[in-house]
Amino acid sequence: MVDPDGGSQAGRNATDLVIVTGVSGGGRSTVARALENVGYYVVDNLPQALLLDMAELAHAAQGAARRTAMVLDVRSHAFSTDLPGAVKSLRERGFNPRMVFVDADDEVLIRRFESVRRSHPLQGAGRLSDGIAAERKLLQEAREQADVLIDTSHLNVNQLRGRIEEMFGEEDTTQIRVTVLSFGFKYGLPPDADFVLDARFLPNPYWVPELREHTGRETDVSRYVLGQRGAITFVETYARLINATAPGFEREGKRYLTIAVGCTGGKHRSVAIAEELARRLREMRLSASPQHRDLGRE
Repeated sequence: MVDPDGGSQAGRNATDLVIVTGVSGGGRSTVARALENVGYYVVDNLPQALLLDMAELAHAAQGAARRTAMVLDVRSHAFSTDLPGAVKSLRERGFNPRMVFVDADDEVLIRRFESVRRSHPLQGAGRLSDGIAAERKLLQEAREQADVLIDTSHLNVNQLRGRIEEMFGEEDTTQIRVTVLSFGFKYGLPPDADFVLDARFLPNPYWVPELREHTGRETDVSRYVLGQRGAITFVETYARLINATAPGFEREGKRYLTIAVGCTGGKHRSVAIAEELARRLREMRLSASPQHRDLGRE
């Protein structure tokens, strides 16, 4: 069903194609299920050599498979190292695919494999860490060129599913979508952040006994954090900055923006600031939602 000469490109960019790849143990299966939940036709473990054929089939099916996701796995013997080249071929044919790459820290991947007592698909006779290193080398270029990079080191299954459904759940993909992600610096920086904001200049509600056990999503903590000197100015300044730069990101083809807001533990200040920043961005008619990476870890 594929025209070997390329055929007409008309209408191919209306086919919503998502390519999902990433490290083994990173969460590809969860991403695939989440995409199914929001209406995508998902093809799992697709050999890379069949990417263009599958895209043409989706285009020919029109409404039946207008939203198609293709999940690539290094365990497929047809997987090659030139995934960026395959994506380029899709674009040359008139498609406009988005590539999602899921990643996680080596230590997290090792724990995940050990918990299910499985070997790594590229491990061979070596150690688990050898398989992870080999896979990272194989996927390095794909990771660098991904449209969406999601680090799942600190995400549970429900959090990852929610993030994917938030990103891909709406039909309109022309407007940039902003995730305002709170986190705790003591748990590490989010690797997929486009902007990192530091809320540690504000007094910590942890040292207020009546607020310690509560979170930044609760009114008393939020009121305390936002009532501190400089807090509202901080939020307003970054809201204006993000609103001013969003059109430029959209022109450059970036559809997802992650604003990470950090405090010490990711429970009080960063959560309250993230909630308020997302609210103000929505007032500016940006598609923005708050998420809280480390809430509940303490």
